[in-house]
Amino acid sequence: MIRRKQILVKQDTVPNLSTKTNGMYHGCTQDGCKKICVITDAALGETLCSSCGQVLEEKATEISSSYGYDSVDYALKKNTGSANSLTMFDMNMTTMISNRDATGKFLSGSVKNDFYRLKILNTRSTMSSNKTLRTALLFLNVLQTKLGIPDSVAENSAHLYRKATREKLTVGRKSKNIMCACLYASCKQNGVPRTINEISLTSNIGRKEITRTYRNLVENLNLSINPFNSKEFLTRIANEAQISEKSRRHALEILCATEEAGLTHGKNPKALAAASLYLACVLNAEHKSQALITKASGVTVTTVRTRYYDLKKFYLETM
Repeated sequence: MIRRKQILVKQDTVPNLSTKTNGMYHGCTQDGCKKICVITDAALGETLCSSCGQVLEEKATEISSSYGYDSVDYALKKNTGSANSLTMFDMNMTTMISNRDATGKFLSGSVKNDFYRLKILNTRSTMSSNKTLRTALLFLNVLQTKLGIPDSVAENSAHLYRKATREKLTVGRKSKNIMCACLYASCKQNGVPRTINEISLTSNIGRKEITRTYRNLVENLNLSINPFNSKEFLTRIANEAQISEKSRRHALEILCATEEAGLTHGKNPKALAAASLYLACVLNAEHKSQALITKASGVTVTTVRTRYYDLKKFYLETM
């Protein structure tokens, strides 16, 4: 099949007449030009004079359709509809059965009864096989909204849950617990700082249950997950406590020096970030209380104080 594509479209075929677009008249200004007509190059977005080739307008707004002129081009270039997503139980590929035919007319009585039966069978088959998956993904949407999770992390969480379903890890376990564990693993893989305590408070599920499910998930799916870095929590805690940029940079230097010395292994990353911010505020004479930074980090006062003394001892010795 030969594809036809029209690039140049005549806008005006009347001689010696300029065109008007958005209140502006475009006409050739060259001396001696015949000024036959004005043409538009839809591919380059330019308006040209057909006689002398002068460019009258550049980067014009495209108002014509981007589709071709035959059914093949239309099917290939059609860009309507939302994209497929793993966060939807049917990946946005739901079968819709209408009461009208292809021409828009209503179905006859006998055919309508057959299609009504097909609707019932389609609904039953969809609900029976995807009922648990639908509930889990709706719960993921709620967690994503409350925790401010990016779409990429939500997609990865849905992928891990579907993988766990294929491995039959959902048998005998609650779907919400597995979804929370998948979300926590996805946050770790993508470097989004969300702790188990935050997910537990948002989902109203016990921390021990999420931790137990997360360990089982990592072992059975052979996930390679690195622990959170304390630098990932630095900006978040500093914004909550309204700490200056100078103290933030100083705290980042303290954390980098501590990591190079290997003193961050086995330590709570949020506690290290909070302790480094408090130490930076003390060194820069910025009046921020330890209780304020502790409240912003969500870690106990005892833990932050212990990490603060360790960082202070190390930093003063290396200065």
